[in-house]
Amino acid sequence: MKNIVAMGELLIDFIPVQKGVFLKNVNEFIKMPGGAPANVVTTVSKLGGKGRFIGQVGQDAFGDYLKETLQKYHVDVTYLEQTDQAKTALAFVSLTEDGERDFIFFRNPSADQLFDSSQIKKESFDNSIFHFCSVSLTDDPIKAAHLYAIHIMKENNGFISFDPNVRLALWKDHEKYKKIIREFIPFADLLKISLDELEFISGIHDEKEAIASCFVGDVKYVILTRGIEGVDLYTKSKVYHAPGFKVSTIDTTGAGDSFIGAFLYQLAKEELNDENQDEKLVEYLKFANATAALTTTRLGAMHAIPDLSEVQSFLRQYDKK
Repeated sequence: MKNIVAMGELLIDFIPVQKGVFLKNVNEFIKMPGGAPANVVTTVSKLGGKGRFIGQVGQDAFGDYLKETLQKYHVDVTYLEQTDQAKTALAFVSLTEDGERDFIFFRNPSADQLFDSSQIKKESFDNSIFHFCSVSLTDDPIKAAHLYAIHIMKENNGFISFDPNVRLALWKDHEKYKKIIREFIPFADLLKISLDELEFISGIHDEKEAIASCFVGDVKYVILTRGIEGVDLYTKSKVYHAPGFKVSTIDTTGAGDSFIGAFLYQLAKEELNDENQDEKLVEYLKFANATAALTTTRLGAMHAIPDLSEVQSFLRQYDKK
């Protein structure tokens, strides 16, 4: 089984106790571990796979807590650094009544943004699938570190997964943000994108044309998530669909991360080929949808991610209906 290696932000999410309240009116928060790339490899590890995180947190109490949390979930933190040059990133998240989120970030800069190429060890990418997101693709050293990681993967014909995971609140210049995301898309073998991100990134209103525009460079698969309506996976010649699952949603934080983590977990066990692709893709999508659905029934991201037995039990019960 391959390792799933992710790099980027690892931070603290402060979740309001009250739903539907503006952040200025919140009186109490719950501390939760988070950061999209870290959520992805935590999903992999909780499902029984091999998740590895590369990056940096502060040499502070929050950094210690995050490292210990990843270790608790059996994520490989051999290549997680701690620095005294900046603090661990924080995000305050406001939840609406339907579980959707609004963010305020404290990263100016944070420890994760100061992680640079010289800190990367080539062996950390051995026998791996590499996953990254767009939050860390700023002008700080972490962007160059991503480019170096991608270079290592390309040298070894490795598989690369990219989830832009758009966070407009972190960027003053949205056109620059869009340009950087487009710059990195051609490096990916797999692009995971949500329906509300598609038009922003592509600049195209027509959905079919927008999807077609994503097939640039090395892109072989485009996954379009549609929330409760399920998910579509596109190749250049086919479309695969898996419906969503209706659950009692409490918090959508980490749902997209757990989805792609579960998909990559399956891909790490058995690579796709022309003979098994049609059957396996639908199976992987269904499994990933179930993982994401279960994640939304609990508060937070990492803590909410289910283990393999929970996902399997959920799918068995759902299939009986």
